[in-house]
Order: sequence, then C-alpha cells, then structure tokens
Amino acid sequence: MKPYLLQTLKELALLGALKNKIEISSIELGKQIETSQQTASRYLLELDKKGFIIREFGIKKQLITITSFGEEILQKEHLHYRQIFEFTDRIVFKGKVVSGIGEGRYYTEQNGYVEQFKEKLGFVPFPGTLNVEIEYVERNKLRLLKDSKAININDFKTKNRTFGPVRCFKAKINGVEGAIVLPLRTHYSNILELISQYYLRKKLNLKDGDCIEIIIYFDD
Repeated sequence: MKPYLLQTLKELALLGALKNKIEISSIELGKQIETSQQTASRYLLELDKKGFIIREFGIKKQLITITSFGEEILQKEHLHYRQIFEFTDRIVFKGKVVSGIGEGRYYTEQNGYVEQFKEKLGFVPFPGTLNVEIEYVERNKLRLLKDSKAININDFKTKNRTFGPVRCFKAKINGVEGAIVLPLRTHYSNILELISQYYLRKKLNLKDGDCIEIIIYFDD
C-alpha cells in the first residue's frame, strides 16, 4: 500500500472512522495530514476506489467509514509495530520454497550432527533440508542473528573429513516445529535451510514456488 494512503487511513482511524461514521471535509483532512485540500480529496478518492473506505456525501462534508478491508490493512500495520517493539524474541520471514542440490541430505545424515541435533534441538531431523528463498533485502534480518545466542552444533571428524560447526535457531515453519541451520563458515545468503523431524514438503504439502512463513526464535 502506498505510504501516503496508509497514513491517511491511520488518521481517519484516529478520528474514529474505524467504528463509526465520521464527518469531515477534504479541507479539514488536508490540515490533519498537512497537505492541500486538493491532495486530501485525491487521497480519499483513491482510498474509496480501492475499497478501504466508504464515503457518503453531504452538503459540505463527507461521512466516512473504514471498511473491513481497510481495517485489515491497519491490523497488519499494527502487527508490524508489535514485532518491532514487543516481539524481540523472534524474527519473521516470508519466502518461497526452492529446490537445493541435495547436500542437505548428506549433512543431516551424519551421526556427528544427528546426535547433537537430538540432544540440543530435541529431535532427529528428517534427512535433508527445506530450502526457502527470501527477498534479498531480508538478509538484513539474518544479521541480527550474528550476535544473538544460538544453539551451537560443534564440529567433528570422521575417517575421511572434518565437518564444521553449525549455529541453529528454533523455528516454526507454517506452524510446524523445526530449526534454521547456519553453517558457521558460510556467509548469510538469501536461502534459508530448515530442518524438522518431519518431511516438511509432505507435511505441509509444499512444492517449489509456494510461499511460507518462518518464525525464528531466539534461544533463552
């Protein structure tokens, strides 16, 4: 939603239009949002056309009510602010499912990892990872994890090679318990690797391109 429309919708809600009809002129609204009468009138027209408000015209003023669609937009904005100021124990991502190259299965079947996942995460992961592509700009959220307390999976050696340490954070993937795994030696990318005790593609009926929500929890 365009920022100026969201701001106008907020002002109308603050004036009482969320629960009641309010009487206001475009001149009065213009003063409220610090713009001209013509611009305020155009904003109201846009909000009306998009279905965010209902307007009834009087002789000099308009009766305005915010629709359920407009209320939904404000509720989403409210949730965003709650995430900023209240939900300091979690980060929310939205991304789309993509196919990997099969490496996740190889690593999640290594006993050195499996035993630590079982002990520290409380489950044995289904072989493989669910790969989720997030928007490139969302990588900034992952930087918040850099200095956060993680569940650390230690490195180990086998006869053939050394396996590096991994940082984990508990997560819910469309409501299903799991974790995000971040190999310590790799840079944060826009691909999240997720593990769970379940085969997530089957459990959540996912295919490539499907959008999902991931809530990553900081460990206490």
